[in-house]
Amino acid sequence: MKISSTQTIPEHTQIPRHVAVIMDGNGRWAKKRFLPRVMGHKKGLDALENMVKHCAEMGVEYLTVFAFSTENWRRPQDEVSFLMGLFLQALQKQVRRMHENNMRVRVIGNRSRFNDDIRKGIEDAESLTAGNTGLTLTVAADYGGRWDILQAANKLLAEGVSEITEEAVTRHLMLGDAPEPDLFIRTGGETRISNFLLWQMAYAELYFTDTLWPDFDKAALEAAVASFRKRERRFGRTSEQLPAEQQRG
Repeated sequence: MKISSTQTIPEHTQIPRHVAVIMDGNGRWAKKRFLPRVMGHKKGLDALENMVKHCAEMGVEYLTVFAFSTENWRRPQDEVSFLMGLFLQALQKQVRRMHENNMRVRVIGNRSRFNDDIRKGIEDAESLTAGNTGLTLTVAADYGGRWDILQAANKLLAEGVSEITEEAVTRHLMLGDAPEPDLFIRTGGETRISNFLLWQMAYAELYFTDTLWPDFDKAALEAAVASFRKRERRFGRTSEQLPAEQQRG
């Protein structure tokens, strides 16, 4: 979806249609409690399940989470192995509950480095929930924003296009059929977007919090959305370019 300068901007922004999240702070959550890092990841999975539930109740239509970046392969092998096992567990168990609640599950990223069990788990989860019409949970796994843009460009080159346009690139991105994120949340105190949905977040409202991901609960989500609702979304325009009724002061 390309946002143009002629798009109508509501005077009072309501619930974000699409929320994107970097779930940061699992390891630090565990360290504060003198627990192995992997226990933080396990607790983080519980937090994600609750996040899905709260977003659906709030009326959010799309939730996209950064579960595993291309850079995460550099972590210690035992931690990576645990994360892969946790991912497979979620695909096999939690997806069924989401299906029962009419939710759709998608996974974006480079699947080539995952083992056969995980690839099959992804395919089964997407197939099972493909016809559902409720909230869409997209899990970015072995994903990077630069990689996403490059793979879109390579698809266009393979098609032999004579001109590359914004619309064409957007259409070939991993989230090309979804609306762009309205609200981006990063937990854990870091204030970077870390190669996540670089193209798609051009006009997203950014929200950073010190709350560690396992502690990010319903109240924390409500605080993020409350901050979002107070903002004036201009999509690249200055206040002088907005309609008179949308100008402040």
